[in-house]
Amino acid sequence: MDAWVRFSAQSQARERLCRAAQYACSLLGHALQKHGASPELQKQIGQLESHLSLGRKLLRLGNSADALESAKRAVHLSDVVLRFCITVSHLNRALYFACDNVLWAGKSGLAPRVDQEKWAQRSFRYYLFSLIMNLSRDAYEIRLLMEQESSACSRRLKGSGGGAPGGIENAGPGGPGTPGGGLPHLALKLQLRVLLLARILRGHPPLLLDVVRNACDLFIPLDKLGLWRCGPGIVGLCGLVSSILSILTLICPWLRLKP
Repeated sequence: MDAWVRFSAQSQARERLCRAAQYACSLLGHALQKHGASPELQKQIGQLESHLSLGRKLLRLGNSADALESAKRAVHLSDVVLRFCITVSHLNRALYFACDNVLWAGKSGLAPRVDQEKWAQRSFRYYLFSLIMNLSRDAYEIRLLMEQESSACSRRLKGSGGGAPGGIENAGPGGPGTPGGGLPHLALKLQLRVLLLARILRGHPPLLLDVVRNACDLFIPLDKLGLWRCGPGIVGLCGLVSSILSILTLICPWLRLKP
């Protein structure tokens, strides 16, 4: 109960709830259209989705300043790659929120002459760049953890006097030194890398959640920019999943990837 009280007191939490409801409406609208629901019901769901989207834009007013402050803090990170990825991501988020504020002013009637299509395209471009930086940061974190795990395994094997796992370096039958043995060897190495990746993600829930959330969010700007048409059903599902994961990280702060 205490965790929920803390969660509901945050403006970011309310925005995430609106986001989850918005993409749930998008997914529901697609399902209703697919199953031949009445046009009136589809219209009501579409209007509800539009109202939730406008409400989210109102809750995000001022988020550009928060993103800029986050970028200023990220500049002081010691790791060069993390510093670059996180700083550029926050700067793109600041521009995305700024475009979003302009869109809110246009849709609310405060600035009726705003070209909403143009500003929406700008907004989704900055959003896409931010997600690309986030996924690059996730890939870098995974690479570091995989290298650490591989080094630890090698030290344990040397300490116990064992050989390479599965005899990868042996030139026995089917090994890389025999005719036709290159493909099985590569398949075994790939299988070991996949198992190592699964172990890394299973052992680091914040990293796993961040990868899944960013990957789901990636479909939204790709569809809106016309780079990869996914359809409203996929967009609604991905947006709903990423919103639920974001809510989870707000309720359980230890699941948030740091820094």
